[in-house]
Amino acid sequence: MTGIATSVDAARVELLLNELRLPGVKAIWPKLAAQSDKEGWPAARFLAALAEHEAADRTRRRIERHMVEARLPAGKTLATFDFESVPMLSKAQAMALAAGDAWLKAGANLLLFGPPGGGKTHLGAAIGLALVENGWRVLFARTTDLVQRLQVARRELALESAIAKLDRYDLLILDDITYVSKDQAETSVLFELIAARYERRSLLITANQPFGEWGRIFPDQAMTLAAIDRLVHHATILEMNVESYRRKVALDRKRGPGRPPVHTTPNELDKTLIDAGSAA
Repeated sequence: MTGIATSVDAARVELLLNELRLPGVKAIWPKLAAQSDKEGWPAARFLAALAEHEAADRTRRRIERHMVEARLPAGKTLATFDFESVPMLSKAQAMALAAGDAWLKAGANLLLFGPPGGGKTHLGAAIGLALVENGWRVLFARTTDLVQRLQVARRELALESAIAKLDRYDLLILDDITYVSKDQAETSVLFELIAARYERRSLLITANQPFGEWGRIFPDQAMTLAAIDRLVHHATILEMNVESYRRKVALDRKRGPGRPPVHTTPNELDKTLIDAGSAA
């Protein structure tokens, strides 16, 4: 009878855990219950162990969800970033930014400048990945793609709602902002996004051109100055003016280690005849 009662109680526990939506507890409770019975745990210790496991499981599942929604490019991590190729960049500063506590809570921005191929996208994505792992919500997007989505929202009279939905992200990474075309519709929604997040939510922006060239993005000088003013007011600016890493790799591959000669050169032929004569 005791065995039957125990089985009934176990079945009830399973049903109740499903109803309470506690998958972490459901997965571990039989093992912990057996250990508790064997070692004579107090009830408080058993409950604490269950609660700790559920909390850890929820954290893991939340990070997994946030990792999927972040849309970060694969393989871009701080561990794989070549800091030696960007000597003007402080690794310690990059690691501090990856923690995110101070600047994200303040709604500050991070701006990465440098020529194409210098590692801006890699560093931005790597910082974004580290932030997700630390519990922050991040969204990575090519600026042109996001701007096009906001334009569609404007045509559907839903721009305000679309920008509000982006507020759920602690950090919005806008990659290659200077590739946005100087079009009134495009740049106006971009400006509205920048203005809406000002001092509330953070932006990480990568740009190939310095601020002096941003007149190519926005249709008039007033909007250009207003956008830059909002971005730099609370910002960390990192300049990565180095040779293109992609170009360097391509050149090294093109040069290669060199090939051994296919045909005998005149010097080698003379040496061969001399060696043959000496042997004779």
